[in-house]
Amino acid sequence: MRIREILAASLRRHRKAAGLSQEELAHRADIDRTCISALERCQYAASIDVVERLASELDVEPADLLRRPVKATRGGGGP
Repeated sequence: MRIREILAASLRRHRKAAGLSQEELAHRADIDRTCISALERCQYAASIDVVERLASELDVEPADLLRRPVKATRGGGGP
C-alpha cells in the first residue's frame, strides 16, 4: 500500500468516525473541500502542514493518518 493510499483510507475512516462531511472537515481545517476529496481519492499529495491540520481537527496524531492499517488475525487468540 502506497503512502497516499494509506492517508486516503485513514482520512476517510477518521472523518467518518468523527461524523464529519468532507465539507465540514475542510471548513474546520481551513482547507478547500476539493482538497479533502482529492486526498481521499489519492489524487493529491498533502503537505505535512495539511496532514497536521487535518489530524488536529480529527483529534488524532498526524502519524495516525500515515500509519498502515493493522491486519486482523484469524483464530481464537491464544491458549
